[in-house]
Amino acid sequence: MFQTGSDRWTSFDTWPPREARTKNLYFHSDGKLSFDPPPAGAGQYDAYVSDPAHPVPNVPRPDDDNGWDSWLVQSQRFVDNRPDVATWVSGPLAEDLTIAGDVVAHLFASTTGTDADWVVKLIDVYPDSVADRPAMGGYQLMVNADIMRGRYWQGFSNPMPIPTDSVAPFDVDLHQQLYRFRKGHRLMVQVQSTWFPLYDRNPQTFVANIFRARPTDFKVQQHRIWHTPRYPSHLSVSVLP
Repeated sequence: MFQTGSDRWTSFDTWPPREARTKNLYFHSDGKLSFDPPPAGAGQYDAYVSDPAHPVPNVPRPDDDNGWDSWLVQSQRFVDNRPDVATWVSGPLAEDLTIAGDVVAHLFASTTGTDADWVVKLIDVYPDSVADRPAMGGYQLMVNADIMRGRYWQGFSNPMPIPTDSVAPFDVDLHQQLYRFRKGHRLMVQVQSTWFPLYDRNPQTFVANIFRARPTDFKVQQHRIWHTPRYPSHLSVSVLP
């Protein structure tokens, strides 16, 4: 298998590798990401307002006509400071970190609406200065990403409204990965609720069929991502020793 990050071929007897161990990357208050669980008494959640009329794009705007050719590897800096994108970032790594296997986001979230989309991105943040590649200084490379439509929080065969202003669990499968985060890099997780036009907009009020939603169904809503000992939102990754 090709290991991105180190850009070399590797071999394993099994996949995922039997020596890989599951570790959790927890969201903390003040935008921090850590393998340590959130302590009691810290900030309870991060909130953002999602407006379907002003969705988060998946390519920079205005598009230079090259966005769809390279959007998977474009730096996510163009959305990092948006108020409708929640961000958590680790400190610089003291040593290389290799993930090999499943990557799953376990969110505890609430909304003022009755439906919401949850987009989760795992990102490799390069050091501010890269001597041999200056253009990569501070680059935010998307390693894994996917979306989960909240109406399926009880199963894909049973769409149902999300209880308003009530914390509910959502699992976002980011699929498998073999990637090495290099020493000095940082890990980042972004969560947002629109990703347009890659995915159609969620009205954020539950309707029987989103494709038949009326303009009046689309509402601005506030979403909260919780990070407490009771509701420890985190990313589950398989780490090689």
